[in-house]
Amino acid sequence: MAKLVFGMNQSLDGFVDHTEFAPDPDLFRHFVAEAEAQTGSLYGRKIYEIMRYWDDDRPEWNADERAFAAAWRAQRKWVVSRATPALGASAELVRGDLATAIRALKSDIEGEIEVAGPDLAHSLTGLGLIDEYRIYLHPVVLGHGTPYFAGPRPPLRLLSCDRIGQDVIRLSYAPV
Repeated sequence: MAKLVFGMNQSLDGFVDHTEFAPDPDLFRHFVAEAEAQTGSLYGRKIYEIMRYWDDDRPEWNADERAFAAAWRAQRKWVVSRATPALGASAELVRGDLATAIRALKSDIEGEIEVAGPDLAHSLTGLGLIDEYRIYLHPVVLGHGTPYFAGPRPPLRLLSCDRIGQDVIRLSYAPV
């Protein structure tokens, strides 16, 4: 059975915004290793379209960026959308009842599946389908933006905390 994990970079005041702060080299290498180990990723349409950046090689990329792109391209991807977005290789559209589709996905697949995006995570949290939350806490205060938890925070218990690189703490939680 697959394990659904929602993990994102977060500011001290609880916001996620990929344009406001980026991972340092140590954290980026951590994300490369995670992508290499994951079975796949589950996306909402908007964040999937952002992540399509990794579909095309770019001459300015360093070795870590090329490694992440390779790992991302190798993963299976599932995209939850009412629209019909253009899908890249290894991606398929999730249609129909979300709870039924994701429960089937979890039962049919082995390994870890990343859940990308707070809105999708909120829907899956409400259905009791997220198995772990990973908050990559950065020493940044944004004061605005999209919150990590798109709705009320579910009851959680701390599994672990790890320092990654110079400034980031990863907090791992499981639903109670």
